[in-house]
Amino acid sequence: MVFPIISIGKEGIDTISLIWEYFGSHMDDYLTVLREHVAISLMALAISVILGISAGYVCVRSPRLEKWLTGTFQTLRIVPSLAILILLIPFLGTGVKPALVALVLLAIPPILLNTVTGLTEVPDFMLETASGLGMTEKQVMYRVKFPMAFPLIMTGVKTAMIEIVASAALAAKIGAGGLGGLIFTGLGLNRLDLLLVGGISVALLSLVSGAILDGIEKMMTPYLQTAPKRRIRGRRKAGRL
Repeated sequence: MVFPIISIGKEGIDTISLIWEYFGSHMDDYLTVLREHVAISLMALAISVILGISAGYVCVRSPRLEKWLTGTFQTLRIVPSLAILILLIPFLGTGVKPALVALVLLAIPPILLNTVTGLTEVPDFMLETASGLGMTEKQVMYRVKFPMAFPLIMTGVKTAMIEIVASAALAAKIGAGGLGGLIFTGLGLNRLDLLLVGGISVALLSLVSGAILDGIEKMMTPYLQTAPKRRIRGRRKAGRL
């Protein structure tokens, strides 16, 4: 029992030494792939948020489209990210473009579904009060429904971001760069140190992204949740005057 433990301990120390050596001699390369990973993740998230929330709004306005849109994106979500990447190569080639499209398709469903749920679950009494105070349908949507739906929408955004950061590692397989390059190089060369550097970096990036979005949600939610009530109270006072 002693010898296997000593062997494992020695391998662990050797791996840590190799990781330390990698950062010492390849820090510029590491920062480059990290920037690539962050850049493609942020681009995919920004596009997904715009398209997902817009599609959710359209679904709420048109129930006929809701079944088609949600069904289509849920079906796409079942398809593995790598399969989508490979299927897009004949049309978009290799590089950032197909990777970005695949990540957006992966990230839209949670944002879309949470937007629809958030907009349709606003308490009836708030909608009735807002309408009774003379708010137009458009005003109710943007001044009451969206602020109240914000926490659920943000939950969808956080889910999407974590999925994007994790799946962006696969983008390296088609030449889009990112931390996945370290992971695939580590697999190809049987280099545990590169595997750990790439894998741990992706995990930490997911955690940091989630923490930042959590902070934004906690900062914005109290204001947005009370804003519709303030507007309704303001209209009531104006009506009394």
